[in-house]
Amino acid sequence: MSKHHHHHHDGCHRHDPEKLLAESMERARGEGLRRTRALSDVLSILIQACQPITLGDIAESKELASGADKATVYRLLIKLEQHGLIRRLGLHDRAAYYIINLPGEHHDYLICNGCGCIERLDIACPVQTLEKTIAANSGFQRIYHELTFYGQCPDCAKAG
Repeated sequence: MSKHHHHHHDGCHRHDPEKLLAESMERARGEGLRRTRALSDVLSILIQACQPITLGDIAESKELASGADKATVYRLLIKLEQHGLIRRLGLHDRAAYYIINLPGEHHDYLICNGCGCIERLDIACPVQTLEKTIAANSGFQRIYHELTFYGQCPDCAKAG
């Protein structure tokens, strides 16, 4: 973890992790994912993290009680992302960060092109109003967006 990673534990999940895990497991099952120990470990780690974490963070976590190897964890992350249970952030696969998608919780992120650090944007999201308009005009339901801004963090800008 570089010094740039800001951990926002304020405004973290307002619900208890156990309940969130049970709900996420239900959603995973609804998407046809097999209920495995590795799946519940990975979801649990992501829920506890409250901020974007890497494949390495997950694979090396002592919470990964199932002992799943990195390849297994990676395959699970891909599946979870395809089914919309998690979101992948970052510039490319090598430096991808993952965060749990929870119904009703939404954050936008700012990513540095230089060092890859990720910050959560703590501003009211202007796009949510737009989603309502789009829903009203298109008839689409359960609209969501993933907004990521890219730039240079203050450290990289100074160094540049």
